[in-house]
Amino acid sequence: MLGDLNDKQMDAVLQSQVIGRIGCHADGVTYVVPVTYAYDGKFIICHSREGKKIEMMRKNPQVCFEVERVENMTNWQSVLIQGKFEELKGDDAEIALQQLMNRVLPLMISETAHPVDPGSSNNRRQNRSFAAIIFRIRIKEKTGRFEKR
Repeated sequence: MLGDLNDKQMDAVLQSQVIGRIGCHADGVTYVVPVTYAYDGKFIICHSREGKKIEMMRKNPQVCFEVERVENMTNWQSVLIQGKFEELKGDDAEIALQQLMNRVLPLMISETAHPVDPGSSNNRRQNRSFAAIIFRIRIKEKTGRFEKR
């Protein structure tokens, strides 16, 4: 049976997973990449290094985000979000980073996967050190589908 997920079911999928995919589009190019995330009921919270997805989302903040929970080919759930990229700074970045770390830190075994102080983009570029860019996706619309046999 195929069907639509209700809000409670979509929230359950979003809260049960830690890896989703961001789709962004800028300058005629579409880019989809997996990211770790936390879901707080209103936002998808992520971190990243400077790079292609951040550059593209700064140019065009309209993004989509997809998460799925798959048991097998005939038993799965998928949530698709349309939203807006928002880069966070200062206290907002600190709070979001803490939410993200509370969710994903128990699963991170590599030291290189741990983000560091968000800082400012200019300071990171001058120091050439890795610092996390903390961002969130403001959810505008979410839809969900499932198949269950």
